[in-house]
Amino acid sequence: MFIVHVFIHVKPDCVEDFKAATLANAKNSIQEAGIARFDFLQDADPNRFVLIEVYRTPEDAVRHKETAHYQTWRDTVADMMAEPRSSVKYTNIAPDENGWD
Repeated sequence: MFIVHVFIHVKPDCVEDFKAATLANAKNSIQEAGIARFDFLQDADPNRFVLIEVYRTPEDAVRHKETAHYQTWRDTVADMMAEPRSSVKYTNIAPDENGWD
């Protein structure tokens, strides 16, 4: 599994629009065959969010960025960011691949 944590800081006046756009992206993303999980979390600071994206392979992460729903999300939320988003990439140790389904 290939896991990406995406850290996002949103402008205060954009939080609700960001949440709506990201929920739409998450609902479509989890339908992709190469995605085992797609979690959308809000921090105690209501302007900060984390996406936890669990892909079956690194190539599935590449394919995700080619989807229409990802590209729509990316373009929709670009001006909502207070700073550029960042990410950290991981490979899982436990559970094994079967534990994600």
